[in-house]
Amino acid sequence: MTRRLPPLRALEAFLRVVRLGSARAAATELGLSPSALSRRIGTLEEFTGRKLFTRAHQAMQLTDEGRSFHDAVAPHIEALAAAVEAQSDAIGVMRLHLGVLPLFGGQRLFPRLPELRKLHPRLHIDIDTGPHLLDRVGDTLDAAIVLMAEPEKSLHAVRLDHNYVYAIASQALAEEIGKTPDAKVLSKQTFLVHNELPDSFTAWREAMGLRNFEPAAIDHYDSGQLILEAAAQGLGVAIMHDDHMKRAGDRRLARLFDVDVESPYSYWFVCRPRDLEQRPVRLFHEWLIGAGL
Repeated sequence: MTRRLPPLRALEAFLRVVRLGSARAAATELGLSPSALSRRIGTLEEFTGRKLFTRAHQAMQLTDEGRSFHDAVAPHIEALAAAVEAQSDAIGVMRLHLGVLPLFGGQRLFPRLPELRKLHPRLHIDIDTGPHLLDRVGDTLDAAIVLMAEPEKSLHAVRLDHNYVYAIASQALAEEIGKTPDAKVLSKQTFLVHNELPDSFTAWREAMGLRNFEPAAIDHYDSGQLILEAAAQGLGVAIMHDDHMKRAGDRRLARLFDVDVESPYSYWFVCRPRDLEQRPVRLFHEWLIGAGL
């Protein structure tokens, strides 16, 4: 007995609405009018005998039956795509152009990339650590992992962490400064701040109760790795994330003062919403979220 297959265009419309979280975005991606998209969803509902979405004021929300249907079907669609890919000589290397900050790449991404290679051996990644990563997403980059306060609303963005701001110095300098914030002592120090994260220093200074404090100098860097090394060499007090210091595991470094300061910045994965339909972007996105980097 031959089983009936669901109408594939209707299934594609359903999956795209769920993935993008917007019927309007799904219709745009598929080149359909909102009414045409709705008809495809209706065809799938008629085929399955289930109400997959509730509709109100042009918004579509998954029903419990819709969520159950998605969870049951989506893995098989992905498996089907992978099976076709594996049998097709025309599908060779899948390439992702990814922007990554060097410190995130070295500390968090690269140690886990062998897992991704084993899971998707055809997926290869071109790494770009150049400047202005966010500005180049959708142009020279398929996606990026960036450190920022809030992403643009036009981008698909997933927050990867929450951080605290640490003041970090060499062991010798930490002993010299002492365990209690003292504006007079700190005013003699050079502070090391990343070019793109100026609000970290402001947040730390206010949390220390030193709103009007000014250091002897603020040296700006465009590399988190170099900031850590400069601090280890005694060149100043680095304003960095707690995660950066912990992952560095550098015994030359010490944290100043035991005060938790929430960072204005987080790491985010960003891409254009429509680029999630590109298999390399989607595979990396799903792996990244599942890996909990």
